[in-house]
Amino acid sequence: MEQAKKRYQTKAPSRGGARSGAGRPKGSTNKITMDTLLQNLDVQLGRSYAEQIAINYTTAIDRADWSGVRDYDRVLLGKVVADKLEVESTNSEDAVAAKAEAFAAALTALTQVARTAK
Repeated sequence: MEQAKKRYQTKAPSRGGARSGAGRPKGSTNKITMDTLLQNLDVQLGRSYAEQIAINYTTAIDRADWSGVRDYDRVLLGKVVADKLEVESTNSEDAVAAKAEAFAAALTALTQVARTAK
């Protein structure tokens, strides 16, 4: 009987699982930051990264690489629009009153829906 117990006994895995001190220390920072990456690119390219992007874009146009041009258009337009987007919000007395009326109307509609659902 004792041999049967030992025969079917499984050994606990010796690898895997959590280990003390393993992993990235809490509070540690990235070794590569975007600023240092861009600075290193500027040094290696001999020009600014923005200039290199412009050169790559014009090269794609010259080669008639239209899928590349489309990708550059999408990225560059997204960057330009994101940087230049301005939202102007005016809260004049008329605007505040209109918002209050719209809110009251929506609240009334919701209460009527709740009453009819009962």
